[in-house]
Amino acid sequence: MTPVDTDVRIFAASSPGKLLAMGMLLVLICLTAGLTTSDEVGGRQDALRTLLADSEPDAYSAHSLYTALSVADAAAGTAFIAGGIEPQPVRDRYSQAVGEAAAELVARSGHSGEPVDGPDTTLRTGIATGLPVYTGLVETARTANRSGYPVGAAYLSEASNQMQTVLLPMAGDLHEHRSAAVVQAQRDHVRPPWKAILLLTVALLALLWAQRELAHRWHRTLNPGLLAASVLLLALFAWTVLAGSISAVAMVHGRDEGAVPGSRLTESRILVQQARAAETVKLVRRDATGDYDRTYAAGVTRLGELLDGYPPGAPAADDIASARAALERWRAAHQRMNDTLNRGDWAGAAVVATGNGTADSAAQVEALDTALEHAVTETRDRLRDEVATALRVLNLLAPGAYLIGIVVAVCVVLGLWPRLREYR
Repeated sequence: MTPVDTDVRIFAASSPGKLLAMGMLLVLICLTAGLTTSDEVGGRQDALRTLLADSEPDAYSAHSLYTALSVADAAAGTAFIAGGIEPQPVRDRYSQAVGEAAAELVARSGHSGEPVDGPDTTLRTGIATGLPVYTGLVETARTANRSGYPVGAAYLSEASNQMQTVLLPMAGDLHEHRSAAVVQAQRDHVRPPWKAILLLTVALLALLWAQRELAHRWHRTLNPGLLAASVLLLALFAWTVLAGSISAVAMVHGRDEGAVPGSRLTESRILVQQARAAETVKLVRRDATGDYDRTYAAGVTRLGELLDGYPPGAPAADDIASARAALERWRAAHQRMNDTLNRGDWAGAAVVATGNGTADSAAQVEALDTALEHAVTETRDRLRDEVATALRVLNLLAPGAYLIGIVVAVCVVLGLWPRLREYR
C-alpha cells in the first residue's frame, strides 16, 4: 500500500473525513431529490399540455368526424324519401355534414403524434378514401330518384351499407383510440409522484440522521445550516404533496364531470344518427322484415338508458332534460309513422318521417341532436377547464423544486463548513 493510500484511509477514518463524507452524501441526496421532483412535475405539466393541445382535441375531432358521417347518412335517406328534388334544408344538411367530415380528416391529420404508418393514420386514410365512393353512390341514387328510376333505392341502400359497415366502424375505432389516450393521460396524472415523494423522504431522513450524528459524535445539538435545509425540504415535501393532490383532484373532477358524461353523450349522439338512418332507410327500401325497426328500437332503448343514467352532478342538466323530452316525442312520431305505413299510406308515413311539423320525426331528431350537442360542448368545456386548473396548480412547483434543491445543498455546505474548519 502506497503512502498516499495510507493517508487517504487515515483521513477517511478521521472525524473531518467522516464529516466531509457526510456533507457530500447530503448534498448529493438533496440535489437529487430537488432535481427529480422538478423533472417529475415538469413531465406531468408536459403531459397536461399535450392533453390540452393534442389528445383531447384529437378525441373531439374523432367524435365530430363520426357524428358528421352519421348525420350525412341519415340526411341522405331523408332527402331520398322526399322524392324528386329534395328540400334545400335537407340537401344543405347533407352537404354540410360531408364537408365537416372532410374538414376533420384534414384538420387533425398529423396532430396526434401518430407515425405515418400508424393505425390512426391508416384509419383516417381509409375514411378519406371511402368517403368519395360513398358520396358518389349517393349522387347516383339522387339522380336516379329525380328521374323516377326505382334503381335509386338500390344505390342509396348500397351507400348506407358502405357507411354502416366500412366508414363508421373505422371512425368508431379512431374515436376509441383517441379517447383511450385521454383516459390514459388522466389515469397517469392521478397517480402520485412516488419517486419524488420517496426521494424527498429519504433526503429528510438523511438530514435528521446527520443532525443526530452531529449531536452524538461532535456534541453539536443544533446546526443552523442543516436545520434550514430540513425546513426547506419539509416545505418542498408539503408543497409537492399539496399541489399534486389539488392537481389530481382537479383531474378527477374533469374525469367525473367532463370525460365520463362526455363519453355517454358522444355515444348518445351516435345512437341518434344510427336510429335515424334505420328509420329513413326502412322507408326508402319499403322494408317489411322488421330489421330496421329492431335496429331503431335497440338504438333508442340504449339512448334512453344513457340519458336516464346521466350523472346527476354533471353539467348540462337542462340539455339532458330537453333531450329526454325530444326522445319521447320522437318515439311517438316513429310509432305514428309505422301505424301510417301499416295502413299502406307510404306517402303519409314519409311526411311523418321527414315533414316540417313540430310533431314529426325530423323535428324531434334535430331537437334531440341539438340538445346533445350543447351538452357535449358543456362537458368538454368542463373537462378542459379542470385540466387547465390541474396544470396551473403545478406552474411554480417545477422551478421551485429545482431552486430549493440547490438552496438546500448550499445550506448543508454552510452548516458543515464551520465544523470542518475546526480541524484545521
